[in-house]
Amino acid sequence: MKAANAVLSSYGTTIFTVMSKLAQEHGAVNLGQGFPEGLEPPAVLRAAAEAAEGGPHQYPPMMGIPALRQAIAAHDRHFYSLDLDPETEVMVTSGATEALADALFGLIEPGDEVVLIEPLYDSYLPIVRRAGGIPRTVRIEPPDWTLPREALAAAFSDRTKAIILNSPTNPSGTVFDTDELAFIADLVQRHDTYAICDEVYEHLVFDGRRHVPLMTLPGMRDRCVRIGSAGKTFSLTSWKVGYIVAAPALLTPIAKTHQFLTFTTPTCLQTAVAFGLGQDPAVLDQLAVDMAARRDRLATGLRGIGFPVMDCAGTYFLTVDIRGVGFTGTDEEFCRHITVEAGVTAVPVSAFYQDRAAAPPHYARFCFAKLDSALDEAVRRLGQHFGTV
Repeated sequence: MKAANAVLSSYGTTIFTVMSKLAQEHGAVNLGQGFPEGLEPPAVLRAAAEAAEGGPHQYPPMMGIPALRQAIAAHDRHFYSLDLDPETEVMVTSGATEALADALFGLIEPGDEVVLIEPLYDSYLPIVRRAGGIPRTVRIEPPDWTLPREALAAAFSDRTKAIILNSPTNPSGTVFDTDELAFIADLVQRHDTYAICDEVYEHLVFDGRRHVPLMTLPGMRDRCVRIGSAGKTFSLTSWKVGYIVAAPALLTPIAKTHQFLTFTTPTCLQTAVAFGLGQDPAVLDQLAVDMAARRDRLATGLRGIGFPVMDCAGTYFLTVDIRGVGFTGTDEEFCRHITVEAGVTAVPVSAFYQDRAAAPPHYARFCFAKLDSALDEAVRRLGQHFGTV
């Protein structure tokens, strides 16, 4: 038989699926995949239930229902002082990953180069390659995850079409500051490129920091594609409601991709997200406060066991150095070991690199978007396993 697509068939099952399946098999506390627990807002859930019962039940507009597009524009006006036209500059998608695919398929021509910062979300590389793009990766390195300005500048050329910028960053928990963003913005403008901005963790920024969209910097309004996720904002990851904000010239080709991928998103979920975004903005600010408390709870427990824990400025992930507890194998071996032997699951950070064999081999990522009871049980099991309790 003829072969399937060579790009996508070359990738195995994602590490998140692999580790979650292993966690289920061994009854492990799953701190691997980003499944938030106990954070779902009851009022937003009720809004979805009422909308599902009340209808309508036919195709909504391809670009998203007006109420949600208006709510997204109002959200960005309040938090970022962005003045958006909901009719021409906002589009609803079936999750942020679809939004990424829409943007890359809509903007990338075969042979275009795309700059990416490692470690990175695992869908970026397959989508870039399937779109015919050529990835140019630059690394931020633990434990400080500092932006390597010289290497980043060297990655840009006249062949660069775009950079994918994820901030707050999964898995490192980095939040790029305004000086770093200004450096990136200068590169984008000097090389006449676009910035595809994955900002799904925009409301999960800690310790008094504020998320700054690259789009708000001088000269970037017409060069940025800003991607958000209701699943992350409201801890409702199964809903798969994302959105794109971009100038009309950018959004038009992206929308043409969207119409041939998912076309639209369930009306009841869009209605509920519009309700959620229309609540008092303090509700979203409180999310970061609650999540920071969980971060600190898990970080304290892991440090007590002996793990060096990297700083986490945003997202809901902590990175630890597995050598702190005397483990001498690879990060993947560590994650499998603690799942089977200790009953706790994490994911290896090397899975977030283009070349896993050349990635840092001794870091693991733990998710802290869990109930306090789950975090405490995970710490207890790890402590017992490594002989610290």
